[in-house]
Amino acid sequence: MKRVGVIGGGQLAWMMGGAAKKLGVELIIQTPSNQDPAVSIAQDNVLAAVDDAQATKLLAAKSDVITFENEFVNLEALSLLAKQGICFRPRLEALSPLLDKYHQRCYLRDLGLPVPQFFAVEPKENLTSKIADLGFPLVLKSRRHGYDGQGTFIIHDLETLQQKLAMNQTIPTASQSLFLVEEFVPFERELAVIAARSVEGEVVIYPVVETQQEQQVCRRVIAPADITPHQAAETEAIAHTLLNSLQAVGVFGIELFLTPAGKVLVNEIAPRTHNSGHFSLDACETSQFEQHLRAVCGLPLGNPQLQCATAVMINLLGYENSHSDYQDKRQKLAQIPQAHVHWYNKSQSRPGRKLGHVTVLLENHNPALAAEIAHSVESIWY
Repeated sequence: MKRVGVIGGGQLAWMMGGAAKKLGVELIIQTPSNQDPAVSIAQDNVLAAVDDAQATKLLAAKSDVITFENEFVNLEALSLLAKQGICFRPRLEALSPLLDKYHQRCYLRDLGLPVPQFFAVEPKENLTSKIADLGFPLVLKSRRHGYDGQGTFIIHDLETLQQKLAMNQTIPTASQSLFLVEEFVPFERELAVIAARSVEGEVVIYPVVETQQEQQVCRRVIAPADITPHQAAETEAIAHTLLNSLQAVGVFGIELFLTPAGKVLVNEIAPRTHNSGHFSLDACETSQFEQHLRAVCGLPLGNPQLQCATAVMINLLGYENSHSDYQDKRQKLAQIPQAHVHWYNKSQSRPGRKLGHVTVLLENHNPALAAEIAHSVESIWY
């Protein structure tokens, strides 16, 4: 039996549980709390912060290979373990250019992939001339540790930008954020694609999806996205180029913008399974979680294609501070035809926290019906 160590114990690791059973894989989890979702599906766990390299050494002693549920790790410390022969998949060199969003932007640009205009914010730099090239509004992003909209700010004028940067300067140096500035892309819609690459270099790509965000947090995913064959091919080519350049092993999520002119731009890369791929648990022969385990274990990759005409995935986000398990609402959601409810068993709800998701499968491609179903789910939940 292959033993896979997973750094991180949230819902992304928890959703590997079913695939691990199917493949005969044993999961060992490194996570800071025994209340985290993945603890319940692991044969063993190491209770320590995900950036604790000493804990990862313990994890390695129990594992054949180590993978990542999230990217908030200490690469420098892990590289010392890699030199001792510990196997990480994806390899650390594939993560290195992606964890800092400015470095990620530079890497994508240097590969020739389409990205928004951007620049790094240097300490005490006069930004006036650089901003003149972009204009307002613009996007200010923390270079590290941002997710679900955290660390991302839409800025509408120079005064607000200066205030934001000045506030950052007032906190202790160790806690200050490094920032980059990007042009604001007035996109027609947001897209995403899940891609996986095997040890042998085979790449498989899931259908391109549309993601719908509110307050920069994903609310809904529609699979497949209503885009042209050329735009789908362009997106797939981006995924091939990126994963092959990184020599990645495992699943990566790629977020994109589709501009009103029909141009595809890369927004961000997640070097792991991704919220935009949750539909695959119910709608595809091989889920993104099974695909990731197949890749990191050196198994043949599975079929990523949809087994239905359309899938609608709706995140169940916290809207209050509570310890409820919302059993009544979940039962109502489960009564929707072809609905599959996934509950992450988190002990605490708070506004914006991802508590679960619902995927509804449709036999026909009907965007209006997909929107209606999403509204029905949200009217029950919220």
